[in-house]
Amino acid sequence: MVTYCRMCGHDTVYAGDCDLEAGDGLLDVAADEGRTIVTRDVDLAARSERAILLESRDTDEQLRTLHDRGLDLTLPDEPRRCGRCNGPLEHVSEAETGTADTPPYAPEPSEMAVWACRNCGQHFWKGSHWDSVRRRLGPVRSEKSSGERDSAGDENSPTEYQNDSAGNEYGSDQ
Repeated sequence: MVTYCRMCGHDTVYAGDCDLEAGDGLLDVAADEGRTIVTRDVDLAARSERAILLESRDTDEQLRTLHDRGLDLTLPDEPRRCGRCNGPLEHVSEAETGTADTPPYAPEPSEMAVWACRNCGQHFWKGSHWDSVRRRLGPVRSEKSSGERDSAGDENSPTEYQNDSAGNEYGSDQ
């Protein structure tokens, strides 16, 4: 879920990267940062006023739940967040640097648009993975699940998600 949310431009944090466990520490961080907890843990969801419970293990169903709760799952025209670390991306341009400063695995900026993460240096471009994610998100956005929306889905749409080591996620509206 984290990567999908980041690819859609949402400022998304992964609890496992922050050494947070499902419990008071996770709840405290979520409250301090105005985050919505997104989790499969029923008890954790019950302990947070801003929580989305993901009942299914199926990725499409989880994405549908997030969409039904108000999360915009549309890929932006240009990627904005690093799928690896959540850092902001910047366009890589030969004209700006005088060289094609890309690693061997990335295409040349003269051939297609390339972005680099300001934090970790990972490079991104709209290739087959981007197309695959777009195809997966299309049906999710066009269908509604059988579940009902609750009040948090309208005004408090989550835009950040985080997983702890138990597979629990949390997110934020930033």
